[in-house]
Amino acid sequence: MTVDDTTSGAGASGDGPSGGGASGSGRKQTSDVHPTPHHEVDHTVEPTKDPLAIRLEQLILGADRRYTPFQAARTAGVSMDLASRFWRAMGFADIGQAKALTEADVLALRRLAGLVEAGLLSEPMAVQVARSTGQTTARLAEWQIDSFLEGLTEPPEPGMTRTEVTYPLVELLLPELEEFLVYVWRRQLAAATGRVVQAADDEEMVDRRLAVGFADLVGFTRLTRRLEEEELGELVEAFETTCADLVAAHGGRLIKTLGDEVLYAADDAGTAAEIALRLIETLTNDDSMPALRVGIAFGTVTTRMGDVFGTTVNLASRLTSIAPKDAVLVDGAFAEELSRTGDAPVSEAEAAEAAAAAEKEGEESVAASKYRFALQPMWQRPVRGLGVVEPWLLTRRPT
Repeated sequence: MTVDDTTSGAGASGDGPSGGGASGSGRKQTSDVHPTPHHEVDHTVEPTKDPLAIRLEQLILGADRRYTPFQAARTAGVSMDLASRFWRAMGFADIGQAKALTEADVLALRRLAGLVEAGLLSEPMAVQVARSTGQTTARLAEWQIDSFLEGLTEPPEPGMTRTEVTYPLVELLLPELEEFLVYVWRRQLAAATGRVVQAADDEEMVDRRLAVGFADLVGFTRLTRRLEEEELGELVEAFETTCADLVAAHGGRLIKTLGDEVLYAADDAGTAAEIALRLIETLTNDDSMPALRVGIAFGTVTTRMGDVFGTTVNLASRLTSIAPKDAVLVDGAFAEELSRTGDAPVSEAEAAEAAAAAEKEGEESVAASKYRFALQPMWQRPVRGLGVVEPWLLTRRPT
């Protein structure tokens, strides 16, 4: 989704610095406003006076709040307009002119603006960097608080509050998790850079030929009416974890999860096919999981901010919606690519001929293992927005 950065609203994280000049966000800023709990602080008023909450905030931010948004922008040597665009892109809410920012906020502005001034990034690209980083880390932080810390901060003794347990825990975990985050980011950056520099030409660095697959749980809407919220959450978490592990283990990349659906990509058709069939096989053997269907397409894909777009992605989604339960449908280009790479025969007749010829030469075992996958053409059918397509049913050849 494209957002106009000059008019975009407040981000979801809420604890942020952007503000629009002296008038701020236009909210009430009088002193008779009652303070809200720390996790719901309205930063148009004075920050919470809860001593423990203040200590936790200082521990995590590493500094005291010293600046209003205007003061932070001026200290960083950045216009208020550009500072607001950066902050909103990072997902931080408008806070008027509350004194809520630290030296780290000033430094972050200087760094982004410095990259633009040095010509290393254009201004729109710097905003994209801020947005992609903000969206990724916001989701990570929410997960860590909702799931990770919640499970670890159960008071060990009667009379202790969860917040009292949280402070020493955060103090111990913060430096370790910070180092681990940087490590994982560097590994992922190295892998992504390696894929890009191996592209055949400059155009392929942006618009690449990839195999794109959607895996979708069947009947998920009906499940939401039948299961309790906690059960539903556990099912979704188990599904996403299983998919993420299998995609990574077999050389694919998990693009995103959508509750009952995952989107993944692979550089070659054979890898994407193996992942799809492994997903079907694994979830079929899990009685707690609904049936699964997978659709895969192969072709040119536009990549932006870790996501993928284009006709190939749309086709994979449409194939998923018409796939039978516990089955994989692929498009014609994907079938051709599997045949080209020798992972599947052009036809079963060709495979039978190859097996017969090999048997004559005493190479039966070699012929049997030549192909990994089988392709069966299905009836042509119209697909909304994409015209008539001929799907192929992908299965694993018996060994």
